[in-house]
Amino acid sequence: MRVAVTGGGGFLGSHLCGALLRRGDEVVCLDDFSTGDPANVAAFLQNPAFELVRTDVSRSIDVRGTVDAVAHLASPASPPDYLRRPLETLAVGSRGTENALRLATRHEARFVLASTSEVYGDPEVHPQEETYWGHVNPIGPRSVYDEAKRFAEALTQAYRTHRDTNTGIVRIFNTYGPRMRPHDGRVVSSFVVQALAGEPLTVYGDGKQTRSFCYVDDLVRGILAMLDRDEPGPVNLGNPVELTVLKLAELVLDLTGSRAEVQFHPLPVDDPTRRRPVIARAAERLGWVPEVDIEEGLRRTVRWFAERPGGLTAALTAIRGGQQDGVAAAQPRLLGATPTAS
Repeated sequence: MRVAVTGGGGFLGSHLCGALLRRGDEVVCLDDFSTGDPANVAAFLQNPAFELVRTDVSRSIDVRGTVDAVAHLASPASPPDYLRRPLETLAVGSRGTENALRLATRHEARFVLASTSEVYGDPEVHPQEETYWGHVNPIGPRSVYDEAKRFAEALTQAYRTHRDTNTGIVRIFNTYGPRMRPHDGRVVSSFVVQALAGEPLTVYGDGKQTRSFCYVDDLVRGILAMLDRDEPGPVNLGNPVELTVLKLAELVLDLTGSRAEVQFHPLPVDDPTRRRPVIARAAERLGWVPEVDIEEGLRRTVRWFAERPGGLTAALTAIRGGQQDGVAAAQPRLLGATPTAS
């Protein structure tokens, strides 16, 4: 199978490219590296089954030869990225998605959209299953990402209904693992970088908000399963084990052996308070469940970051002081004080 992967140079995209190559597929990686990293795919360049095309998929997609499947992962995905690049985020969710759909339609190829749990917004239903329509602020600071993905889902469904394109939608919950950028502002990478450097761990609000974290290898298995089937979705992909942000901080401190403090900062606007997927549909239709538990996944992630100390110092400047979500920090409160959410 020959698969075009948009955003193939990013954290998740590069892992997908690697998994496809390992199972014998050919891969065309499309990326402008605005948020991806060429180092993520450097090891693939000598593989004759791998082709790298540097392009902005929001402008056009030109793939020579046959295409059997398209995996559309291109998009800024961390808050600092989409807050810094709001128009580009909306463009890749709209024009970029349509360009990828047109490519799949021309080749009668399978199309899989990498959507997100952010389509559920700050959910009023917990846990979240695919029938839930979400609770999203359409003009809030996170809307450029949330609504770009919601539009991408609507567009994907329209192509399935009116163009007979073989489409599928996966809604990806928090994913972590090697190749995360140390400065990307996601909670796992930020905690690991801060703990390894002995810096205070930045916790927003009171730290009681919950997330569910899926190790990247598990997530990629789910995308592969979706590519190999005609399932339309949407299908949640994520780990249903829910834990608080404070618990995550404790796990990172324990695994790194760090004695760093925890500091509390104001909660960003529209930050979800609870997030956990129902994955019954993925288990039933894709035969998929996550296998790597949070302790083992974090252990692998910590090891990967610890082996690359050069990136930690530069990353600290970007994430120190509660700045990673683009929200100016108030005076931090140390663990043991009584934090209040803004």
